[in-house]
Amino acid sequence: MEKWSLMTITVLLALTVRWAVSLGSYSGAGKPPMYGDYEAQRHWQEITYNLPIRQWYFNTSDNNLQYWGLDYPPLTAYHSFVCAYIAKFINPDWVALHTSRGYESQPHKLFMRTTVFVADLLVYIPAVILYCFSLKETSAKKKASTCALCILLYPGLILIDHGHFQYPLSLGLALWAVLCLSHDRDLLGSVAFCLALNYKQMELYHSLPFFCYLLGKCFKKGLKGKGLVLLAKLAGTVLVSFAACWLPFATDVEQIMQVLRRLFPIDRGLFEACMFSSPTHCPDKVANIWCSLSVLIKIKNVISPRTQLKLSFAVTFLSLLPACIKLTVQPSLRGFKFALVSCALSFFLFSFQVHEKSILLVAVPVCLIINEIPFMATWFLLVSTFSLLPLLLKDGLLLPYAVTTPAFLAVCLASFSILEKTSAEDLQLKAFSLSLKGYVSWFKSFPRIVRSLFLLSLSLMGALSVLSAAVPPPRRLPDLFPVAVAVVSCLHFLLFLVYFNLVILWDSKNRGQKKTS
Repeated sequence: MEKWSLMTITVLLALTVRWAVSLGSYSGAGKPPMYGDYEAQRHWQEITYNLPIRQWYFNTSDNNLQYWGLDYPPLTAYHSFVCAYIAKFINPDWVALHTSRGYESQPHKLFMRTTVFVADLLVYIPAVILYCFSLKETSAKKKASTCALCILLYPGLILIDHGHFQYPLSLGLALWAVLCLSHDRDLLGSVAFCLALNYKQMELYHSLPFFCYLLGKCFKKGLKGKGLVLLAKLAGTVLVSFAACWLPFATDVEQIMQVLRRLFPIDRGLFEACMFSSPTHCPDKVANIWCSLSVLIKIKNVISPRTQLKLSFAVTFLSLLPACIKLTVQPSLRGFKFALVSCALSFFLFSFQVHEKSILLVAVPVCLIINEIPFMATWFLLVSTFSLLPLLLKDGLLLPYAVTTPAFLAVCLASFSILEKTSAEDLQLKAFSLSLKGYVSWFKSFPRIVRSLFLLSLSLMGALSVLSAAVPPPRRLPDLFPVAVAVVSCLHFLLFLVYFNLVILWDSKNRGQKKTS
C-alpha cells in the first residue's frame, strides 16, 4: 500500500511539472505563415476531419502538402481524426477547412494541451509506472517510485511534449512493447511495437533491437521446434498488425506508395532540417555527425542526394552491427535494453533526415537503464536536453529549461548518489577494464577522471546555455552559439556511443541471463 501512495505522489508531481510547462509558449506561436508543430497537429485534425481518407496524403486544392502535409504513418492520422471529432463538438471553428489555418486562442490551446495530457496519462505514464514496479535487479533496490520520478521528470521529453508540442504516443507504445517483452509476452510486445512504428516511422530507430532480440529467442528455442512456432506466430502478428493499420489505404497500390513517399522523402537530401550552406547560417541545428561535419565540409554540395543516402545507410549499418549481432547470438533482456540505446544513438548520429527531437528516441531507452548505470544515464539525459536548447529558445522555453534541467539533476543526485557511482564496476566496465589490465596504467584513477569530465561537461553546457540566452552573437556568425551547442552535443554522443557498445560487447552471456531471471 505504501509503495502505491509514493507512486501516486510521484505521478502528481510529474503532472504538476507538465502542467506548469504547458502554461508557457509552444512551437510557432504567433509566427505566420507556417507557425510551428502546434499548428501542424491542428492542421492534421482539420484535414482528417474534412477530407476523405484517400485525400489525406495527396496534394489537392483542399490539402496543400507544402503547408504541414501529413508525413507520419496512418496511426497518427487516425489519432488526429479522433481529436478532430472532439474539437468539432467543442468549437467547429477549430477544424474548419481553410478558415482555421493558424487558429490561436486560449480555449483552443487548453484543448490541445489537454490532448497531450490525456495521451501521457493513458499510455506513457502507466508504462513507466509498471516498468519501474517490474524491476527486479538486486543491484538496484531503489523504490519503484524513486526510479519512476527520475524517468517522469526527464526534462527533454517534458519540454518537447508539453512545451514545444508533441504527443508521447509512439514512445509510450514502445515502452509498452518493452514491458511486454520483459514479461515474456512476445506477441503482445510485437503488437505494441507495430502500433508505435505505425504512429511514427522514427520508431525504426528501435526496430533492429526488437527484431534481433525476438529472432535470437527463436534461435535459442530451436528452429526445428518451439522456436519455429514462435517465429511463425511473431510473423503472423506483425502482418496482421500492419494490415489493420493500413487497411483503409489498401484500396490501390498508388495510395500505399503515396503514403510511403510522404513518410520517407529521400529526395530532400541527407539533412533537410539542418542545412549548413555556410557555417554562419543554419535554420535548425541537429547534433549528429553530418550536420556537425558540414560546418567544415559542405557535404550537400559535394555529394549527390543518392550518394548521401547510400553513405548514411552504410555508416549507420556498420555502427549498429556489433550490438545487433551480440543480441541475436546472446539474447537477454538486459542486452536488449542496452541495444535499444546503442542502435537508436547510431541512427541519430548517422542516419538520413534526422530531426533534433529524434534524440528523445535515444533518451527514453536510457531512462530504462537509469537504475543500472545512474551516473552515465543521468549524464546522457542532461546532454540530450542541452542538445535541444536552440529549438527551446526559438519556442520561448528558456525558463522551463532553466528550471527543469537543474531540478532533474538534483533529483538524480539525491536518488542515486550518482557521483559515487563512477567506478568501472558501477559503469558496467569491469570486464572491459580487466581486458586492459597491464596495458592502461591510469585505470586506477578512472572514477576521479570520470567525475572530472562530468563536472567539466556540466560547466561547458551551463556556459553555452547562458551565452545562447543572454549574449548576442557576432554579426558575421549569427548562428555561432546554436552551432556550438550542436557540435558539443555531437561529440558527447559519439563518446556515449563508444561507451554503450563497450558495455554491450564486454557483457557476458551468463550475466545477461541472470539479470533477466
